[in-house]
Amino acid sequence: MIDKSDVETNVVVITGAAGLIGKAFVRAVAQTGAIVIAADIDLSAAEVVANDLQDLGKVETAYLDITCPKSVDILIADLMDKHGRIDAVVNNAYPRNANYGRKLEEVTYADFSENMNLHLGGCFLIAQKFCAAFKAQGFGNVVNMSSIYGVIAPRFEVYDGTAMTMPVEYAAIKSAVLHLTKYFAQYFKGTGIRVNAISPGGIFADQPKSFLDAYGSRCAGKGMLDPQDIANTLVFLLSDQSRYITGQNLIVDDGYAL
Repeated sequence: MIDKSDVETNVVVITGAAGLIGKAFVRAVAQTGAIVIAADIDLSAAEVVANDLQDLGKVETAYLDITCPKSVDILIADLMDKHGRIDAVVNNAYPRNANYGRKLEEVTYADFSENMNLHLGGCFLIAQKFCAAFKAQGFGNVVNMSSIYGVIAPRFEVYDGTAMTMPVEYAAIKSAVLHLTKYFAQYFKGTGIRVNAISPGGIFADQPKSFLDAYGSRCAGKGMLDPQDIANTLVFLLSDQSRYITGQNLIVDDGYAL
C-alpha cells in the first residue's frame, strides 16, 4: 500500500496525458494528492481529462510538443515559476506519423526515420531537459515508458488472421528507451535523480477476438491489461517506497514475456 504522503506534495508532469494510458496515469497520480500536470500536444483533449478528474485531485493542463525544444523549455520554466519545483516527469507521449503501423516490407526509410525521431527523439529530449532542471534543484524522478517488445522479440503469430502487426519502429524505439533509461540513470547517479522504465504488456482497446485469444493464451490469467494495471506501478515508482530504485525496468504483462 502506497502512503499518500509519499507523493502528495509532488509536482508530477505526465506527457501524452490525453491518451489511453495517460488518462489512467493522471487519475492515479491525482488520487495520491500530487499536483499533476497533464501535458499534451492536444491541449483541448488534456483539458477534458482534467475536467473529468477535477473532483479527484489537483490537475493542471499544459501544451507540450515533446519534439520541440522550445516547447519543453517553456513548460519547465512556467512550472518552476509557478510551483518552484518539479518532482517527476512521466515520459509517456507516443508521437507517430500517418504511415506508422505498416508491415515490415511496406515501411519506407523516410517513415522509419521520422517515427524514430518523433518517438525516441522526443523521449530523449524530455529526459535531457527535465534532468537538467532536476540537477539544478538537486532532485528529480524520470519514468520512461517502454514495452514488453522492448524486451523480447515480437510474437508475430498472435497477429495471424488480423490486419494488425507489431511495427518495426516500435521494437526499435522501445528497446532503445530501455538503454536510454540506463544511460541517464548512470549519467546522473549521485545527483538526486532517479530514472526508471515501465514495460507494459498489451492494453485492451477493442482488439479482434482472435488476437485477444492468442495473446491471452500466453499470459498467466488476465491477458490484455487495463491502463489502471500499469498506473499502480507508476505510483510506486513516483513514491518514496522506490527511492533506491534507479536504472531499472519494471515489466507488467501478466507473464506474457515469459
